[in-house]
Order: sequence, then C-alpha cells, then structure tokens
Amino acid sequence: MAEVSINLYLEQSGLSVLLQGQETAIEQAVAALKNQLAAVVAPAVTWSYQVPELGEGGACSLFGQLADEPYDLAATLGQNETTAAALSQLTAVVQNYQQSNDSDWFGIYQKRQNPEGETVLVKLAYFGAASRAEFPLTAEFAQISNNSTVGLTGKAKVINDVTAYLTAGGEYYTCDPKVLSEACLPLFNSKGELAGIIDAEAFKRQAYHTDALVRLVAICLVLPDLLPA
Repeated sequence: MAEVSINLYLEQSGLSVLLQGQETAIEQAVAALKNQLAAVVAPAVTWSYQVPELGEGGACSLFGQLADEPYDLAATLGQNETTAAALSQLTAVVQNYQQSNDSDWFGIYQKRQNPEGETVLVKLAYFGAASRAEFPLTAEFAQISNNSTVGLTGKAKVINDVTAYLTAGGEYYTCDPKVLSEACLPLFNSKGELAGIIDAEAFKRQAYHTDALVRLVAICLVLPDLLPA
C-alpha cells in the first residue's frame, strides 16, 4: 500500500508551518525507521494491559489507581495470527521510538469500533504508565481530550507547556500530572482517511520541536500500513 506523501501529510495534519523545509529530514527518518524495523526480531504481543480507574465523565480518577480488570484487546480486535503479527510490528515501532528518549509516554491508537459498537480510538501498543484504553470519538469528549480532538479533526495538537496551556483556558485530559508537553498526531491511510493517532508525552516543557516532530511524523507515515485490518 502506498504511503501518504510527506507534503500531503504535513498539509493535512496542519504541521506544514512547524516543519517547513524539513521534508528531506522526514524522508531520511522514514527510511531509517524502515531499515531499523526490518532488522528487528518480532517482539511478543501484549493482548491485555492495565488501565486507570475512570471517574465521572469517563476521565481518569486518582492517578495510579488501576481498575480491577485489565483491558482485553482480543475482544476488540479478534485474536488471530494476522492481528498478532500486526501488533508485533506496532510493538517494534514503540520499542524503537522509546530509544530516542524524546518521550516518557507514547501510544499508538487505531480508529475502530469497540465490542459495544461505538467508534473509538483504541490503544494498540504503548510504553509508559498505565493509561485509558479507548477514547470516544465524540464532540462531547473532544472538549476535554486532545486525542479525541485529533481523532475527529485530523489536525495535530502540539503543546509544549501544558501548565501554560491550562492557564490560558485550554481543555486537557490529565491522567499523569507529571506530563508537561504533548504531541498528538493523526494517522492517515493511503486514501487520506483518518486511521488513528499517535500520542507522545514528556515530563519536561518544550519537548516537541523540529527534530522530535520529524521523528514522530516519520512514524506517522510508516504506521498506517502496519495497523491491523
């Protein structure tokens, strides 16, 4: 499947201004990522993971307070060899990105229907602290969630000072109070349709500028072909 072109991705995601003149750097980052992934032995797949207890309105309750039941990916995706292979590739992407030390938390989400028939962003692979598994793709939830906002609009959200953003009246879904920067970027399939998002978070301010964003955009260009059907 053909990838979305770099210029089209930057335009569609709204990142053209932030990454003007970085097309060659992104192209090189994409090639490097593909080479690195090709050399990786397929990692083990995680079919379930712990999630925070959710409070009123579906927001995280107390930080570090986990729900009794883990989230079951198999119930949402179906458990078969093809899906397992896709999740293994996504896990390899996550592990590769973790080595950059750009972020303290990183997750890959796919747009799909959950067992209840709701269209959501479901977290397929990640590193970092436990976090919610699904983000509703509704206008109501988008009022408090960057993930849902990006999942609905296809426009990236880059916040390099969460404290200042909140002080200025910005809405923010807080699960980990240590997070001071966030970059949430859309994933588009070869038809230009929104297929999911990635979300990166850092415990420092000003974490997501040119070099860090180039690495994230490269991931966004490679990921759509790896997502489960």
